[in-house]
Amino acid sequence: MISNQIMQNTIEGIKAIARVELFVADIDGKLVASTKTIGNSFENSVLEFVKSAADSQEIQGCQFFKIYDDQQLEYILIANDAGENAYMVGKMAAFQLQNLMVAYKERFDKDNFIKNLLLDNLLLVDIYSRSKKLHIQTDVKRAVLIVESHNGKDTNILEKVRENFGQNGRDFVTAVDENNVIVVKEIADNETNRDIDKYARAIEDSLVKDGIKDVHISYGTNVKEIKEVSRSYKEAKMALDVGKIFFAERDIIAYSELGIGRLIYQLPIPLCKMFIKEIFGGKSPDDFDEETLTTINKFFENSLNVSETSRQLFIHRNTLVYRLDKLQKSTGLDLRIFEDAITFKIALMVVRYMKYMESFEY
Repeated sequence: MISNQIMQNTIEGIKAIARVELFVADIDGKLVASTKTIGNSFENSVLEFVKSAADSQEIQGCQFFKIYDDQQLEYILIANDAGENAYMVGKMAAFQLQNLMVAYKERFDKDNFIKNLLLDNLLLVDIYSRSKKLHIQTDVKRAVLIVESHNGKDTNILEKVRENFGQNGRDFVTAVDENNVIVVKEIADNETNRDIDKYARAIEDSLVKDGIKDVHISYGTNVKEIKEVSRSYKEAKMALDVGKIFFAERDIIAYSELGIGRLIYQLPIPLCKMFIKEIFGGKSPDDFDEETLTTINKFFENSLNVSETSRQLFIHRNTLVYRLDKLQKSTGLDLRIFEDAITFKIALMVVRYMKYMESFEY
């Protein structure tokens, strides 16, 4: 159903052009939109007009028009003038509102379809039959993006994204919960993840400009059939969660960039605890001092290169070797050996994952 705000904006726009005051009432005579404050002076006239067989009529020196939705009377439009100009303006306004109702109803139907498609609530035969009925192409490439903001509940992010990025008839903007906005974007054959990144960045910049902060966007892989859209959505959901754990410094993350973090995210917590106990005994990487953790992270950043790491840490090479030897004695892992370094890196990621999951238990 079309919103009262949409009707208000529409009749205000028409009034600005035609200089005729317009009012919209429901079939109970209550005003839902108006270009001028008039109280309930038209209520009785509207109720009488609803009962009449006429679709338009001059009453109280005004032009009255009926607006239907699928042959069901929904609203009464009033043009506050009895002249021929008012009749023409009222007729055009009624026509415009009726077309808007049809357009918004179609969008609502598409919105429901996309929501059910994302949530896997449709049978395969229903997906293709409803796509055909709603004139949605089934064999184009698409990717699903999820837009999240910490203040999403306080601002209408859905409408902002829909207004700026959902008006081309090919992309769909919806929401399945109160926290995230979902964009199902059509992808051209020559577009890559870099193009999707630019699109995501444009969404983020648009929201930031509107005063919305802490925006995070994730997206799944491209799919070629509409039946696979739900898979891209699940990937985007995982990317959003995994990104918070292992890529906290990034605002935009793709499912294809998650690497081993994607596997760790699917491990049960008891198995993670067992793994950490085997690697570190009764210790935890959280027990390492800040100097040791900085050394470890910088060593990994420089692909286990001792010379480059010592240079960036502004320490002598022998000092770095001493720290690595000390770490080897306490953990049994020599980070200069590739296999040990991989084991240690995975262990650090597992600990980070465990801490993230435990934060939701309190």
